[in-house]
Amino acid sequence: MGKLCLTRLDLSHFRSWRQGSIRADGRPVALWGPNGAGKTNVLEAVSMFSPGRGLRRALAEELSRRPEGYGWRLSGILRSLHQVHEVEMRAEPGQSRALRIDDKAAAQVALGRVARVLWLVPSMDRLWTEAAEGRRRFLDRMVLSIVPGHAEATLVYEKAMRERNRLLRDEQRDQHWYLALERQMAEAGSEIQSNRLKALQLIAEATEEAETAFPAPALSLSHAEGELPAGEADLRTALAEGRRRDMAAGRTLTGPHRVDLEAFWSAKGIAARDASTGEQKALLVSLILANARGLARDFGAPPILLLDEVAAHLDAGRRAALYDEICALGAQAWMTGTGPELFTGLGERAQYLEVTEEAGESRAEERTAP
Repeated sequence: MGKLCLTRLDLSHFRSWRQGSIRADGRPVALWGPNGAGKTNVLEAVSMFSPGRGLRRALAEELSRRPEGYGWRLSGILRSLHQVHEVEMRAEPGQSRALRIDDKAAAQVALGRVARVLWLVPSMDRLWTEAAEGRRRFLDRMVLSIVPGHAEATLVYEKAMRERNRLLRDEQRDQHWYLALERQMAEAGSEIQSNRLKALQLIAEATEEAETAFPAPALSLSHAEGELPAGEADLRTALAEGRRRDMAAGRTLTGPHRVDLEAFWSAKGIAARDASTGEQKALLVSLILANARGLARDFGAPPILLLDEVAAHLDAGRRAALYDEICALGAQAWMTGTGPELFTGLGERAQYLEVTEEAGESRAEERTAP
């Protein structure tokens, strides 16, 4: 099994970090400190080493340290399987993020080829009770970790759908305006659905093969308008036949953008949305671990895991079980908590950093095992 980890992370004018440098050796990294010290900002910085807008989905200008507003810079050494990459990204004021890998300009999708990053943050605790949009976002993050090209298919689909929705709102009835857009939507939509099903199959297999202390949910996809058309031709037909109905609604009502992720806890016979808060957290942890196990087999190395305040809603037994599974997997997990006592189950298997904030600047100091 290969290794995927960050061995160096340098931050400049990123959120609460004016300047910071963290060295890591591939073991899990436990960060503790008071609320507001800047722990989650470190995890967000690591999340930027994957395609997309990171774990907070922030715009580039929102990441710049205030009040200076100079722009920001992140750089790191990424060990990926048997290669080592130098990764640098920055955003000047008023500009989008620029990326360089091994001193060559690169598109964000290139990060998906050299790294896999998964995260679990407190806002996701409401995943099973919030609107379907949050679950689709969670689903597509899982898919993107397995199929890096998924982002491109999603962008093509959403751009074509926006144009089709504009025609619908303008009550444009000439079918020739719709045909090219619906062909693009059907082609990209079919790829999106195929990618999602591949990811769910990989995660299901990883769940079945594992011995874990966490509940194993059965995942499935549902569609707001009934069954999603199975393939490209069926989706194109459904879009064409649904124009009149869509025009009345002013938007497209059929397609992968209307899919929802369903989770069922077979052992208890309940849907995830009906489980307790602690059970829902355990189900989320289970999914992240299953995703990681599937990636370890598919990519050749376990992903980098970002677990923000992971101890919340986990009792001591499950917390220890989580640490054991992370270490058995061989994953570099970056974890945060308010105190060192939350990480006593890790012992010498992890690195420890105490994060503090003084005069509006975050700092990190290496500590020994608690």
